[in-house]
Amino acid sequence: MNAPLNHPLPLLDLDVLRTFVAIAETGSFTTAASSVYRTPSAVSMQIKKLEDILGRSVFSRDARSVKLTIDGEMLLGYARRMLAINREAVSKFIVPDIVGVVRLGSPDDFGERALPHVLKRFAQSHPCIAVDVTIDQSVNLRRRMDDRALDLTLLTNSCRAVADGAEVLLTEPIVWAGAKGGGAHLREPLPVSIWEEGCVWRAGALEALGREGRNYRVAYMSAHTAGQRAAILSDLAVAPLPKSFLGCDMVELGPADGLPDIGDYSLAMVVSPEASAPVKAVADHIRATFEVLRHTGKF
Repeated sequence: MNAPLNHPLPLLDLDVLRTFVAIAETGSFTTAASSVYRTPSAVSMQIKKLEDILGRSVFSRDARSVKLTIDGEMLLGYARRMLAINREAVSKFIVPDIVGVVRLGSPDDFGERALPHVLKRFAQSHPCIAVDVTIDQSVNLRRRMDDRALDLTLLTNSCRAVADGAEVLLTEPIVWAGAKGGGAHLREPLPVSIWEEGCVWRAGALEALGREGRNYRVAYMSAHTAGQRAAILSDLAVAPLPKSFLGCDMVELGPADGLPDIGDYSLAMVVSPEASAPVKAVADHIRATFEVLRHTGKF
């Protein structure tokens, strides 16, 4: 029933709307909880509060999925506009002096996997800062930093040789990835998909194969993560990947499958010593993003 005209309508909490939009975009209460820095139970309480205020269900839930109801679809458009207006208004007062262009470098793998999440959130909190991204191999990105063509960059490193002046954001194992149910790892010589020279994943994998005396052939070579995934999923080859890159259509292969341990790698960030306020803001945002990843396993 509609509220009487002389009775003030309830106010929607922007923090609750932010959570609502996060769930709608991710399709998961758990994933949304990590993105808004709350526990899943707190997120559930926020949505219950929202549904109590509106007197309507905004999500239909079962054991496997979360979907917007018709009322939820209607609310989503309003919620996005309200949050956008809030960001615009607050930015006029809180960050009016942080304006500029930041030149950011990233390896292909993290440019595809992490940067969309990082830059989307950064644009929401710092709408007056433009970020220009360069995707390249780490060795080339380091050279661009030395030439002052970049303001900051992400680099993949061997854990035994982190670049000078680099701040380690993440360390994780490199594993052999194969197609689920595939048999590429059983072939002789072993068909391997690798990156170009200079990639630390390539170096670690080939070093491990040499150490074990395992015969191999380079069956597929690509400088892009999408190319590596294509080789793996078609069962043409196995490839070294960070463990967090494995999807449900891949399996981790190891000594039990006749493949040697590769070891760990690190992702590091290098920031220009003359970093401006916009550059420092981007660097702080990247640090916060990877802090969430270390604690939750998700961006």
